[in-house]
Amino acid sequence: MVRWRSATVVAVRRRWHGAAELDVALPDGATLRALAYPELVGDPAPGDRVLLNVGALVMGLGTGGYALVVALPDRLPADPPQDGTTRDAGHLVKARYTPLQPILLGADEEASPHRAVLADAHDVAGMPVVTADLHSALPAVVAGIRADRPDVRVAYVMTDGGALPAWFSRTLDGLRGTLAGTVTVGQAFGGDLEATNVHSGLLAARHALRADVAVVAQGPGNLGTGTRWGFSGVAVGEAVNAVAALGGRPVGSLRISAADPRPRHRGLSHHSVTAYGRVALAPADLVLPGGLDADLAGEVEAALAPLRDRHRIVRVDPAGLDAALRASPVGLSTMGRGLDADHGYFLAAAAAGRHAAALLG
Repeated sequence: MVRWRSATVVAVRRRWHGAAELDVALPDGATLRALAYPELVGDPAPGDRVLLNVGALVMGLGTGGYALVVALPDRLPADPPQDGTTRDAGHLVKARYTPLQPILLGADEEASPHRAVLADAHDVAGMPVVTADLHSALPAVVAGIRADRPDVRVAYVMTDGGALPAWFSRTLDGLRGTLAGTVTVGQAFGGDLEATNVHSGLLAARHALRADVAVVAQGPGNLGTGTRWGFSGVAVGEAVNAVAALGGRPVGSLRISAADPRPRHRGLSHHSVTAYGRVALAPADLVLPGGLDADLAGEVEAALAPLRDRHRIVRVDPAGLDAALRASPVGLSTMGRGLDADHGYFLAAAAAGRHAAALLG
């Protein structure tokens, strides 16, 4: 449950879109790294007293390893300017029934400027959609798309399997000039557009953001118990089904690694095998890049065998993808490993992006 602390802001370390990283001091003088979302709690400044949730920090969790600011109790932010008694500014409640639930304007609500185009939208008109297990695949997929088609409009549909606020992601901050926009779906929030679920998020990406290609993946972080079914990436298979239901072209980015120390994630991760092999009921193009180390390629080919009856295995020429990955406007990192340390992982994501771009003709 929640581990509470009260502290004082010592310094604002850095800011990115939607977030402020802080140094805070506890009453005993110990300092912690903390994160605040100004849209939710107000804008902290040195000297402010803050109430913190330190549970993830105490446990030493990687992605979530911050003390999170819950409130500035002595300097509460002003109410939003809209009349809070009507739905004129939206009524989508996200992170529902938690103390910090925001009320937002859905892209397809009556008050939205996109209502007219989304009210009767029922398909994505063949749009290629790359589905990926981890948030870290996003910049690599985008690099692969733009390697051959720099003119393509790419939208990100962020699901709620990891971080709920899009503001947590420094990757998204760095891609703001590259993406057509972000749609946050389910309980996730803080994107350029808000949607109720993956289906309405894909429609918003296509018709409101006018995307040519979309990428669906969870926010930063990944919940897993080390069991066959107990991981948030199961939603990748559900995303494939949603894309197919809306008349899109599902393109599966495979989670491949020769560097992960956990046997279940070496070669082709069991996350990909389960999500695409058991959860995805619709066929997808599963993309395998050329240029993999021979041993890794052999492991992946063998693991793909049970998926061939349902899905199409697509082999993609990797020429130029390494250069595209190295030119990414944001750093590449997965589970603490960079491009050179886990090259196959990022190459696979980039190859999925390249294939999605090729589907545009």
